[in-house]
Amino acid sequence: MINCIIIDDEPLAIKLLENHISKIDSLKLVATAKNAIEAYQILQTKSIDLMFLDIEMPNLNGIEFLKSLNQKPKTIFTTAYREFAIEGFELEAVDYILKPITFERFFKSIERVLRNISSNEKVEDFIIVKADRLNRKIILSDILYFESQGNDVRIILENEEKIVTKNKIMDLENSLSDKGFVRIHRSFLINSKYVTAFNNNEIILNKYSLPVGRSYKKEFEDFVTQFSASKLL
Repeated sequence: MINCIIIDDEPLAIKLLENHISKIDSLKLVATAKNAIEAYQILQTKSIDLMFLDIEMPNLNGIEFLKSLNQKPKTIFTTAYREFAIEGFELEAVDYILKPITFERFFKSIERVLRNISSNEKVEDFIIVKADRLNRKIILSDILYFESQGNDVRIILENEEKIVTKNKIMDLENSLSDKGFVRIHRSFLINSKYVTAFNNNEIILNKYSLPVGRSYKKEFEDFVTQFSASKLL
């Protein structure tokens, strides 16, 4: 049985999802919430496997709410807007459904959830960036480092491919700091997985030697201490 919660400030949207959920035996609606604060309190007391999460809500929207959670249930975003789709998938949402939600579309999402659970599929972390007029999906484990270059960020991959995007390195740092990436310089954000050697002034990733910025030394030392202790370095 999959315990579900509906988080939406629109009563009609909640009612529609309640009706859809009631038609599938493997789903159990545990609670509904009208906003993120109410949902957070429910998540602290109940076991939730799947969230149907609206994006446009007052105070804290669905994306901000999901980012704030340490333990994230599987999430299906429900929204009337297309523009949040990329960010939604970057947060590893199972699906992103546009309102009004038909049962056919709802069922397709649930099939995806069930396949995911039954196969215990391990989905590799990835980001989506805009490059050459395309939205590029990049597996995080393929990234050696990011380099800020003016208004652009250059992404250097393990296979030597280089991708230029308009992302800000600070935004990348904020979203990837808990995934093994560490800022070592105003211009460099590295994937710690590929660190092969380092000292106080430079870091070696495969064949690349990158400088450690003066203002980032303490942050890097803390990172080395933490990851050495966990034998990740």
